[in-house]
Amino acid sequence: MRVLVSIHDVTPAHEGAVRALWDLCADVGVCPALLVVPNWHGSWPLKESPDFVGWIRDRAHGGSSILLHGYRHDELGVRRRWRDELRAWGRTAREGEFLSLGSAEAAARLGQGLTSLRAIGLEPIGFVPPAWLARPETHVAAAEAGLQISEDDRRIYLPGGEAVRAPCLRWSTRTALRSYGSALVAEGRWLVQRRAALVRVALHPSDLSRGVVRRSLVRNLRRWISIGQVTGYDDILSVSRREAEVVS
Repeated sequence: MRVLVSIHDVTPAHEGAVRALWDLCADVGVCPALLVVPNWHGSWPLKESPDFVGWIRDRAHGGSSILLHGYRHDELGVRRRWRDELRAWGRTAREGEFLSLGSAEAAARLGQGLTSLRAIGLEPIGFVPPAWLARPETHVAAAEAGLQISEDDRRIYLPGGEAVRAPCLRWSTRTALRSYGSALVAEGRWLVQRRAALVRVALHPSDLSRGVVRRSLVRNLRRWISIGQVTGYDDILSVSRREAEVVS
């Protein structure tokens, strides 16, 4: 088994919690991927936080993969259709930036995000849509933009159309009920999915806001890495390339 750990919503708006999550990972010997939002909610442009950008660059130089996590993350100015409402039900409070975007709109938003990250010296390896919500054409647009990896909540998409099944462990903190519920779901995933070939553990800054979730996060982070080999997006790409070379 391989275990892939990532920190989502990397933005100056959540700087303290992002750094705290990094420290939790470092304490158990994990170098997580960082999913970076260039302009959180249109009010937190990374370029205006040079110290935090420097911190991210240092993590990247130390081996952390950088992934684009939307441009602004929220859905401001984007209209949901009824099918979008069904897909997003119970999963996000208007934070699915790519949920309703068609191919051209998604490509334009991806271009904004890539331009913003590259302007501050960050070169992302891939793309993860906020809340893992996007249409299939968005993953095509990400590949066409030169990004080697994209993902939803079930799979990681690799170059050439290959997809790797990867169940994802994450928590919800919007209400006390959801917090306790997500901790129970985490226990269930441990029982059901610990024989999976690849498992993702996705950490969010809000996970530290409720004690029950924080405790569940720490417990699960420790026990998943105790039975699996910690891996990164670069490692997944390398394995994919080696397998392709063998096949060819």
